[in-house]
Amino acid sequence: MAKIAFFNIPAHGHTNPTLGVVRELTGRGHSVSYYSYESFREKIEAAGARFTACDAYDAQLGLGPEDGARIARDTAFSIHVLVETTLALDGMVCRELERERPDCIVADSMAVWGKAAAMKLGIPFVSSTTTFAFNRESAKLMKQSVSRAISLLLSIPKMNRDVRRLEKLGYPIKSFLQLISNDRNTDTIVYTSPEFQPCCESFSAKYAFVGPCILPPENSYEKKAEKLVYISMGTVNNDMPEIYKNCIAAAADMDARVLISVGALADIGSLGRLPENVEIERWVDQTAVLKEADAFLSHCGMNSASESLYFGVPLLCCPQTPEQGAVAARICQLGAGMPLATTSPENIRNGLKLLMEGDRYRTNAEKIGESFHRCGGAMAAADKIESLIASLHNI
Repeated sequence: MAKIAFFNIPAHGHTNPTLGVVRELTGRGHSVSYYSYESFREKIEAAGARFTACDAYDAQLGLGPEDGARIARDTAFSIHVLVETTLALDGMVCRELERERPDCIVADSMAVWGKAAAMKLGIPFVSSTTTFAFNRESAKLMKQSVSRAISLLLSIPKMNRDVRRLEKLGYPIKSFLQLISNDRNTDTIVYTSPEFQPCCESFSAKYAFVGPCILPPENSYEKKAEKLVYISMGTVNNDMPEIYKNCIAAAADMDARVLISVGALADIGSLGRLPENVEIERWVDQTAVLKEADAFLSHCGMNSASESLYFGVPLLCCPQTPEQGAVAARICQLGAGMPLATTSPENIRNGLKLLMEGDRYRTNAEKIGESFHRCGGAMAAADKIESLIASLHNI
């Protein structure tokens, strides 16, 4: 039996893919500890892990909902938050890990405090990557504006100054790129298929493309019309009343049932009167809905896009960040969806109708979904972790 420590950020799209892996590892008899945040305790413990809350240690950061959007678009701010979180968690994390001495640390690519602790304490490390894997080739999909590229270049000295604060506490990290990116020799689990991953052939054998670990629906969703359109802008940056109003206007003339999930921040009362074919919910069982849906208007977060394609549902792509833009570009490149040029009611209506007419987009979405099903999922991810531990510890 091995001891494995997981680290993650408080985000559903980053946590959900790991839960099946935890369940698989504990089912094989391994001991799994999981460092995350209280809002995720229940689902992590249900997967079989011992949960450790990080909330109290980095509470001084005082991040609000608006900071989630800023982290996605401002690399310098993101690095600052990651460094501050690593420093805040340093004492607790290193003390716990030195006491537990796990055989391996598995950390989300954004939970850099897990990676940093592995480097500091000399513990074998596996990166858990819920987005595309990025290197010089695949990063070309992430189109940056000129102004953002210039801003990033000007921010490099500041970001490296932030990282040097970690060196003073014994973390062997020399640059912000070393903190947030993996090299060819980093053991990495990527939750997508080789077919969906851009430039897959450019990655080393250290990268295991295991496919998305989709949680089964907790409930069933009753399809109340022949066609079902699902609309969601994700769980982080989703306070978008103008987009929702335009979606409602677009739906009024559609021969389909339209379900819009708006999250916790939106003022539903401000969205106006709903047509009879439209329903709005704060939260839905997304996999249950997508199992029945015919088209999905999405921000193209990797988790949402993967769930949609897993069930063969084509996407109308409305990305909000460069990372989401890369996912949207790949979807459109493979013919499993189309870009939403503007969020006008007319464009939304026409785009959704095109996705539902004929079989072309659905057929291509189903092909990607089939590639997901061919991957090993949670079992393949657990195999990757076990093989690393076995090679280093002779277990």
